[in-house]
Amino acid sequence: MESSSSNAERLTAACVLSIAGGFLDIYTYLCRGRVFANAVTGNMVLFGFHLSNLHWVECSRYLLAILCYALGIFVANLIHRSLPAARRFSWHQTVILLEFLCLAPVCFIPEGEFDFLVNGVISFVCAMQVQTFRKVRGHAYASTMCIGNMRSGTEALCVYFHTRDREVLHKALTYFGVIGLFAVGAGLGALLTGAFAERGIWVSCALLAVSFLIMFIREEEAK
Repeated sequence: MESSSSNAERLTAACVLSIAGGFLDIYTYLCRGRVFANAVTGNMVLFGFHLSNLHWVECSRYLLAILCYALGIFVANLIHRSLPAARRFSWHQTVILLEFLCLAPVCFIPEGEFDFLVNGVISFVCAMQVQTFRKVRGHAYASTMCIGNMRSGTEALCVYFHTRDREVLHKALTYFGVIGLFAVGAGLGALLTGAFAERGIWVSCALLAVSFLIMFIREEEAK
């Protein structure tokens, strides 16, 4: 179990997952009705706005994304608690595999009428990911959003200026690196979504496959 957690906390896995997180966020915004899959706070604000104006269709769109996000957290915890310790894949890899299986069919759903379902699926996936992969190099982080990483990175940078502790500087740089890769993922998503529309989601599937293999290889090496 310790080996599994250590593999999931590796910087390489965190980097790939952060790129995937940025990609998914811009994908849903540009291709699926301008809903951020990861921004629960933003979706809650927009839900309240449309609710106050009695825009029921818009309300349901944002509410579904919020509820699916909550469901994703629940399912990730259920997988963690239910899987036996002796297994071929770690529970982290199992979650990634489930993410892949959820995202792969999305490319076959055309833009427009069923965007609300796609946004629900992607919100579910993002929630599972952020709940499962919570540390990088032993530090708490999020692979699908930036606000917590920005706070932690800036705090660590402030501590470094006060103490000149290089370990703290490395911590700050880890956070800012993850944030930068999230932005790279968003930029990549904007380009590929513009070029391939709904089929661009396959890039995110490929990134998940890479992170799955990274952890699998690392786990075998550790054994």
